[in-house]
Order: sequence, then C-alpha cells, then structure tokens
Amino acid sequence: MKDTLKKVGIGALVVMVAVLAATLWFTSSVPGCSSQIRELSGDLVGNSFVITTYDNYGQQTMKTSGRRVNVKGNKVKTSGYTETGVAFEQWELSSVITITVDGREMETCGDTCIFAEKGLEPDLDFTTPEFIESHGGSPFSITSLSYALNQYRNYFGKSRVVVIKSQTGQPICAYSGNNVYWEVKTDLPKTTKLMIDNKALYIHRANFQIIDKKLLNE
Repeated sequence: MKDTLKKVGIGALVVMVAVLAATLWFTSSVPGCSSQIRELSGDLVGNSFVITTYDNYGQQTMKTSGRRVNVKGNKVKTSGYTETGVAFEQWELSSVITITVDGREMETCGDTCIFAEKGLEPDLDFTTPEFIESHGGSPFSITSLSYALNQYRNYFGKSRVVVIKSQTGQPICAYSGNNVYWEVKTDLPKTTKLMIDNKALYIHRANFQIIDKKLLNE
C-alpha cells in the first residue's frame, strides 16, 4: 500500500513539473505572448527628489517634489492569435505610469519625466524664456543646440556635460559632473538612471547625451 502511494505521489510530481515546464515554454516561445506579465515597479533611490514633467516639445507641464518616490507601470490585457490561429490573451505594460510622491499619486502617459535628486541643479535650463529668446525662438535645431553648448561652455564647471532632451530631440536641460555614468533600470518602465557626482537623476521617456567638455569649442 505504501509503495503504491509512493508511486502515485512521484507520478503526480512528475506531471506537475511537466505542466510547469510546458507553460514556461509556451509563454516564452509563442509569437506575441509575453512571459513577463507582472507590473514593473520600483522606488527611486536617493534623498528627496524634484519631479519635472515635459511634453514632447520640451515644454514644462508640471513640477513637484517629495522624499519617497515610486514609479509603477500599469498592465493592460490584450488578445491575439498565434501563427497557427490559436486565440490567446496576455498582459502588457501600457504607456501609463503611476508616480507616487509621499503617498499621493499622479498618473501620466507619454510625457518626459525627470526625477532629480535634491541638490542636483542643471547648469543650463533650455526651457527658460530668457534662453529661448536669446537663441531666436523654439524649437531648437541641432545647429543651434551645438551653438548654445559651445557659447555657454564656461557655465559647465566640470569635465563631462550631460544634455537631457525630449523624445523629439528638444533640449530640456544640461548638467555637468566629473563622475558620470548611466544604467537602464529593469524595475522601472522606460526609465534610465544617471549618476552625476553621486547624485541620482532618473529620466523617463527622454533622450540624453554625455559629452566630454573638451569636445566643445574654445
């Protein structure tokens, strides 16, 4: 009797393992079916943050600050068919993110968001009226951006220049630092973390360049 129960238990375990393996294979190999269906969510590491939101043209739409900041991607259910015509449903990350600032929520979709750790100030803010007027209006072209960086090179007190731009290439701000590096945050949706002299700068849906100051014209 005990041998029979033991055989049944082993058989059930084998079946469970086989089902789990088949499920993992299916979600990773079927076209259009994602195996990662969890929400992406993460706390921003640093002290207090200033959060600034911009539209695609680099125009500021909102600014806030807080000590505890969390960014979460939101899932939506989609449906489709495999190459063999089998219907399926899956969860995908939408373009909407939820930003929690000291327990209060803000939802945003498609905008560029910059999370700057308190104490990290830009050397140049391309969105100020004074700067825009001095360069003949907006939007900037690549030529005028290069001209601005060269003209204001002495504003950058450190060896490396970080230029943050919107998704359409509109310059937003520029920082300088001696020790600058970046990393893609897998736990934060569409977000890159920059470290500038030990201060954190998170950018969501933004382009950036890191340039040696020596490349700018004298």
